[in-house]
Amino acid sequence: MDQLKFVVLDEEDLEVASTHLQDAVVRVSDILWRPQEKRVVVALNRFDWEGAQSDDPEFRRRRAALRFERVLSCKCRQVDPAHKDDVLNLLAVEFSETEAPSGVVLLEFSGGATVRLEVECLEAELADLGASWTTVHCPAHADAGEGTAKSKRA
Repeated sequence: MDQLKFVVLDEEDLEVASTHLQDAVVRVSDILWRPQEKRVVVALNRFDWEGAQSDDPEFRRRRAALRFERVLSCKCRQVDPAHKDDVLNLLAVEFSETEAPSGVVLLEFSGGATVRLEVECLEAELADLGASWTTVHCPAHADAGEGTAKSKRA
């Protein structure tokens, strides 16, 4: 599993990063809003989907950081900063342009939790921070008609 490092400057870049971040786990305390710096940093453990789908699958995670620059505001829904040890499962990261080049970045988590960033423009980076480790769990999602996510053991 090679270390990833992406610079995100447009929606297409963000879609690629979001794909690599699907099912990353995030502790609430690892979402850092730095208003004086106009920066949000999210430390997370991302799942290696490429390795899991190879001919000889191995389930691995790796510590990574997702950083957004030029952030004007950071708002949370169903995320309580007082519950620092709560763990969130990241489903997707999306961008919606409002008045070019500004817009809104949504970090969507399972269970309806959301972090909403108003940004001057889309400027972000995803970078792996170190070695990967094995895990026995592979994230699994319910079929569209079932409505809830499930985990399965390898």
